[in-house]
Amino acid sequence: QVQLVESGGGLVQPGGSLRLSCTASGVTLRDAYIGWFRQAPGKERLGVSAITGGDGTTYYADSVKGRFTISRDNAKNTVYLQMDSLRPEDPAVYYCATGPQTLTIASWMYRTWGQGTQVTVSS
Repeated sequence: QVQLVESGGGLVQPGGSLRLSCTASGVTLRDAYIGWFRQAPGKERLGVSAITGGDGTTYYADSVKGRFTISRDNAKNTVYLQMDSLRPEDPAVYYCATGPQTLTIASWMYRTWGQGTQVTVSS
């Protein structure tokens, strides 16, 4: 059974940084396509970034390009989302997910989701 657990969310001031972690069981993340998504209250879930299995090719939504970095630690079976220069529009519950065999941030293509971690940006 595949399980994903996110951690690392919290409260940060505008301009600050957070690093989210997505730790897996039941799947080897170096072979899996992983996506990060976020959902603000009353809004749809949006794709933020994704990383392929194998060579670790990455993709970013325009809204986070240059500020967020997705990476993978194979030894820890964990995928990270480093979030820098956080803005007032970034707060949301952030989820990691796995499922597709292509590099995409289309949420409907992902089958297994974590429970999410809350990110709050406030001064």
